[in-house]
Amino acid sequence: MKRIVWALAVVCLSGGIARAQNPEIKFIAETLVVQADGTYKVDPDLATLTFDISSQDKELRTTYDRASQAMQKIVTLAEKNGLPKSDVANGVLTVRPYYEGDRKKKAKSYLVQGQITLKIRDFAKIGPILEESVDDGITDFRSLTYSLADEEAAKQKAVGEAMKRAVGRASAALEQKGQKVGALRFANLDVKQLAGVAEMNVYALRTYATTMESVEVSSGGGGTTRSSNKALPPLPVPQPDKITVSATVQCAFQIQ
Repeated sequence: MKRIVWALAVVCLSGGIARAQNPEIKFIAETLVVQADGTYKVDPDLATLTFDISSQDKELRTTYDRASQAMQKIVTLAEKNGLPKSDVANGVLTVRPYYEGDRKKKAKSYLVQGQITLKIRDFAKIGPILEESVDDGITDFRSLTYSLADEEAAKQKAVGEAMKRAVGRASAALEQKGQKVGALRFANLDVKQLAGVAEMNVYALRTYATTMESVEVSSGGGGTTRSSNKALPPLPVPQPDKITVSATVQCAFQIQ
Protein backbone atom coordinates (compact mmCIF):
# COMPACT_ATOMS: atom_id res chain seq x y z
CA MET A 1 0.00 0.00 0.00
CA LYS A 2 2.85 2.36 0.79
CA ARG A 3 4.47 1.63 -2.60
CA ILE A 4 1.26 2.61 -4.46
CA VAL A 5 0.97 5.93 -2.60
CA TRP A 6 4.63 6.77 -3.30
CA ALA A 7 4.29 6.04 -7.02
CA LEU A 8 1.17 8.20 -7.20
CA ALA A 9 3.00 11.08 -5.54
CA VAL A 10 5.79 10.85 -8.10
CA VAL A 11 3.31 11.02 -10.98
CA CYS A 12 1.60 14.10 -9.50
CA LEU A 13 4.94 15.84 -8.99
CA SER A 14 6.04 15.15 -12.54
CA GLY A 15 2.81 16.59 -13.87
CA GLY A 16 3.34 19.74 -11.79
CA ILE A 17 6.81 20.26 -13.23
CA ALA A 18 5.51 19.87 -16.76
CA ARG A 19 2.78 22.46 -16.17
CA ALA A 20 5.29 24.85 -14.58
CA GLN A 21 7.64 24.62 -17.54
CA ASN A 22 4.92 24.90 -20.16
CA PRO A 23 4.41 28.72 -19.86
CA GLU A 24 8.16 29.20 -20.30
CA ILE A 25 8.10 27.19 -23.51
CA LYS A 26 5.11 29.21 -24.71
CA PHE A 27 6.91 32.44 -23.84
CA ILE A 28 9.93 31.51 -25.97
CA ALA A 29 7.79 30.32 -28.87
CA GLU A 30 5.84 33.59 -29.05
CA THR A 31 8.78 35.93 -28.54
CA LEU A 32 11.31 37.49 -30.88
CA VAL A 33 14.66 38.55 -29.37
CA VAL A 34 16.47 41.39 -31.15
CA GLN A 35 19.72 43.22 -30.38
CA ALA A 36 20.63 46.64 -31.78
CA ASP A 37 23.15 49.43 -31.25
CA GLY A 38 22.60 53.16 -31.20
CA THR A 39 25.03 56.08 -31.21
CA TYR A 40 24.77 59.81 -30.64
CA LYS A 41 27.56 62.24 -31.54
CA VAL A 42 27.69 65.75 -30.15
CA ASP A 43 30.23 68.53 -29.71
CA PRO A 44 31.46 68.95 -26.12
CA ASP A 45 30.14 72.01 -24.32
CA LEU A 46 32.27 71.91 -21.16
CA ALA A 47 36.03 72.24 -20.66
CA THR A 48 37.79 71.50 -17.38
CA LEU A 49 41.11 73.12 -16.51
CA THR A 50 43.02 71.70 -13.57
CA PHE A 51 45.95 73.40 -11.83
CA ASP A 52 48.23 71.98 -9.15
CA ILE A 53 49.43 74.14 -6.28
CA SER A 54 52.80 73.29 -4.77
CA SER A 55 55.04 75.38 -2.48
CA GLN A 56 58.01 74.32 -0.36
CA ASP A 57 60.07 76.37 2.08
CA LYS A 58 61.79 76.20 5.46
CA GLU A 59 59.16 78.30 7.19
CA LEU A 60 55.62 76.95 7.40
CA ARG A 61 53.98 80.37 7.38
CA THR A 62 55.89 81.48 4.29
CA THR A 63 55.14 78.24 2.47
CA TYR A 64 51.44 78.32 3.26
CA ASP A 65 51.09 81.99 2.30
CA ARG A 66 52.70 81.39 -1.09
CA ALA A 67 50.38 78.48 -1.83
CA SER A 68 47.35 80.50 -0.74
CA GLN A 69 48.37 83.42 -2.94
CA ALA A 70 48.87 81.12 -5.93
CA MET A 71 45.40 79.65 -5.49
CA GLN A 72 43.87 83.10 -5.08
CA LYS A 73 45.51 84.23 -8.32
CA ILE A 74 43.70 81.45 -10.19
CA VAL A 75 40.41 82.44 -8.55
CA THR A 76 40.98 86.09 -9.51
CA LEU A 77 41.86 85.06 -13.05
CA ALA A 78 38.63 83.07 -13.29
CA GLU A 79 36.56 86.03 -12.05
CA LYS A 80 38.33 88.30 -14.52
CA ASN A 81 37.21 86.04 -17.38
CA GLY A 82 33.61 85.93 -16.20
CA LEU A 83 33.53 82.46 -14.68
CA PRO A 84 30.82 82.07 -12.00
CA LYS A 85 31.87 80.94 -8.54
CA SER A 86 30.01 77.66 -9.02
CA ASP A 87 32.46 76.75 -11.81
CA VAL A 88 35.54 77.29 -9.63
CA ALA A 89 36.44 74.43 -7.27
CA ASN A 90 39.46 74.91 -5.04
CA GLY A 91 40.28 72.18 -2.58
CA VAL A 92 42.00 72.47 0.77
CA LEU A 93 45.74 73.00 1.10
CA THR A 94 47.59 70.14 2.74
CA VAL A 95 50.82 70.53 4.72
CA ARG A 96 53.59 67.92 4.74
CA PRO A 97 56.63 68.45 7.00
CA TYR A 98 60.05 67.05 6.08
CA TYR A 99 62.40 66.01 8.86
CA GLU A 100 66.11 65.34 8.88
CA GLY A 101 66.97 62.64 11.38
CA ASP A 102 65.00 62.93 14.61
CA ARG A 103 61.30 63.68 14.09
CA LYS A 104 61.14 65.25 17.54
CA LYS A 105 63.14 68.19 16.26
CA LYS A 106 61.79 71.00 14.10
CA ALA A 107 60.98 70.07 10.52
CA LYS A 108 63.65 70.91 7.96
CA SER A 109 61.08 72.16 5.42
CA TYR A 110 57.39 72.14 4.65
CA LEU A 111 55.50 71.23 1.47
CA VAL A 112 52.06 72.75 0.91
CA GLN A 113 49.98 71.30 -1.92
CA GLY A 114 46.52 71.84 -3.33
CA GLN A 115 44.46 71.76 -6.50
CA ILE A 116 42.01 74.09 -8.22
CA THR A 117 39.65 73.27 -11.08
CA LEU A 118 37.91 75.62 -13.49
CA LYS A 119 34.87 74.66 -15.56
CA ILE A 120 34.75 76.70 -18.76
CA ARG A 121 31.70 76.80 -21.02
CA ASP A 122 33.02 79.43 -23.42
CA PHE A 123 36.00 77.73 -25.09
CA ALA A 124 37.31 81.06 -26.35
CA LYS A 125 38.38 81.82 -22.76
CA ILE A 126 40.66 78.77 -22.48
CA GLY A 127 43.58 80.32 -24.33
CA PRO A 128 43.56 83.67 -22.46
CA ILE A 129 43.32 81.95 -19.08
CA LEU A 130 46.24 79.64 -19.83
CA GLU A 131 48.33 82.41 -21.37
CA GLU A 132 47.89 84.67 -18.37
CA SER A 133 48.57 81.87 -15.93
CA VAL A 134 51.88 81.26 -17.70
CA ASP A 135 52.66 84.95 -17.92
CA ASP A 136 52.13 85.46 -14.19
CA GLY A 137 53.77 82.20 -13.18
CA ILE A 138 50.57 81.02 -11.58
CA THR A 139 51.09 77.50 -10.19
CA ASP A 140 51.38 74.44 -12.47
CA PHE A 141 48.96 73.53 -15.24
CA ARG A 142 47.91 69.89 -15.01
CA SER A 143 45.25 69.03 -17.59
CA LEU A 144 42.57 70.20 -19.99
CA THR A 145 39.65 67.91 -20.77
CA TYR A 146 36.44 68.31 -22.74
CA SER A 147 33.10 66.78 -21.77
CA LEU A 148 29.32 67.32 -21.73
CA ALA A 149 27.48 69.44 -19.21
CA ASP A 150 24.41 67.19 -19.54
CA GLU A 151 25.63 63.65 -20.17
CA GLU A 152 22.26 62.07 -19.36
CA ALA A 153 20.52 63.81 -22.26
CA ALA A 154 23.10 62.44 -24.70
CA LYS A 155 22.75 58.93 -23.25
CA GLN A 156 18.98 59.05 -23.63
CA LYS A 157 19.31 59.95 -27.29
CA ALA A 158 21.69 57.03 -27.86
CA VAL A 159 19.25 54.69 -26.11
CA GLY A 160 16.38 56.04 -28.20
CA GLU A 161 18.33 55.36 -31.39
CA ALA A 162 19.14 51.80 -30.28
CA MET A 163 15.50 51.07 -29.41
CA LYS A 164 14.33 52.52 -32.71
CA ARG A 165 16.65 50.19 -34.60
CA ALA A 166 15.57 47.21 -32.49
CA VAL A 167 11.89 47.81 -33.27
CA GLY A 168 12.74 48.32 -36.95
CA ARG A 169 14.64 45.04 -37.15
CA ALA A 170 11.91 43.14 -35.34
CA SER A 171 9.25 44.57 -37.65
CA ALA A 172 11.28 43.68 -40.75
CA ALA A 173 11.79 40.12 -39.54
CA LEU A 174 8.13 39.48 -38.69
CA GLU A 175 6.81 41.19 -41.80
CA GLN A 176 8.13 38.33 -43.90
CA LYS A 177 5.62 35.99 -42.24
CA GLY A 178 2.77 38.42 -42.01
CA GLN A 179 3.23 38.97 -38.27
CA LYS A 180 3.61 42.12 -36.22
CA VAL A 181 5.63 43.30 -33.23
CA GLY A 182 3.69 43.15 -29.99
CA ALA A 183 4.39 44.30 -26.45
CA LEU A 184 7.91 44.52 -25.08
CA ARG A 185 8.42 41.65 -22.64
CA PHE A 186 12.05 42.12 -21.71
CA ALA A 187 14.86 44.62 -22.34
CA ASN A 188 18.53 44.66 -21.38
CA LEU A 189 20.36 47.96 -21.79
CA ASP A 190 24.06 48.86 -21.79
CA VAL A 191 25.20 52.48 -22.25
CA LYS A 192 28.82 53.43 -22.92
CA GLN A 193 30.32 56.85 -23.31
CA LEU A 194 33.34 57.24 -25.54
CA ALA A 195 34.36 60.75 -24.59
CA GLY A 196 36.38 62.53 -27.23
CA VAL A 197 38.83 63.88 -24.70
CA ALA A 198 41.67 66.04 -26.02
CA GLU A 199 44.15 66.64 -23.25
CA MET A 200 46.60 69.47 -23.57
CA ASN A 201 50.23 68.48 -23.33
CA VAL A 202 51.97 70.09 -20.37
CA TYR A 203 55.15 70.18 -22.43
CA ALA A 204 53.44 72.45 -24.97
CA LEU A 205 52.58 74.89 -22.21
CA ARG A 206 56.16 74.92 -20.92
CA THR A 207 57.44 75.49 -24.46
CA TYR A 208 55.11 78.46 -24.71
CA ALA A 209 56.47 79.85 -21.47
CA THR A 210 60.02 79.50 -22.77
CA THR A 211 59.04 81.32 -25.95
CA MET A 212 57.60 84.19 -23.92
CA GLU A 213 60.86 84.52 -22.02
CA SER A 214 62.83 84.61 -25.26
CA VAL A 215 60.98 87.69 -26.53
CA GLU A 216 62.07 89.72 -23.52
CA VAL A 217 64.87 92.13 -24.39
CA SER A 218 67.09 94.39 -22.32
CA SER A 219 65.96 97.97 -21.92
CA GLY A 220 68.19 101.01 -21.83
CA GLY A 221 67.88 101.28 -18.06
CA GLY A 222 69.48 97.92 -17.50
CA GLY A 223 66.24 96.12 -16.73
CA THR A 224 64.19 93.84 -18.95
CA THR A 225 61.02 94.59 -20.85
CA ARG A 226 58.93 92.74 -23.40
CA SER A 227 59.56 93.76 -26.99
CA SER A 228 56.48 95.39 -28.50
CA ASN A 229 57.66 94.50 -32.02
CA LYS A 230 57.50 90.74 -31.49
CA ALA A 231 54.09 89.14 -31.39
CA LEU A 232 53.65 86.10 -29.20
CA PRO A 233 52.63 82.89 -30.97
CA PRO A 234 49.16 81.64 -30.05
CA LEU A 235 49.00 79.07 -27.31
CA PRO A 236 48.48 75.61 -28.89
CA VAL A 237 45.14 74.78 -27.31
CA PRO A 238 43.85 71.43 -28.69
CA GLN A 239 40.47 71.43 -30.38
CA PRO A 240 37.96 68.89 -29.06
CA ASP A 241 36.53 66.04 -31.10
CA LYS A 242 32.89 65.09 -31.05
CA ILE A 243 31.86 62.99 -28.08
CA THR A 244 30.24 59.70 -29.04
CA VAL A 245 27.79 57.99 -26.71
CA SER A 246 26.80 54.44 -27.65
CA ALA A 247 24.05 52.17 -26.36
CA THR A 248 23.27 48.49 -26.90
CA VAL A 249 19.78 47.16 -26.28
CA GLN A 250 18.54 43.57 -26.29
CA CYS A 251 14.77 43.30 -26.50
CA ALA A 252 12.24 40.48 -26.39
CA PHE A 253 9.05 41.39 -28.27
CA GLN A 254 5.75 39.52 -28.21
CA ILE A 255 4.77 38.24 -31.65
CA GLN A 256 1.25 39.11 -32.80
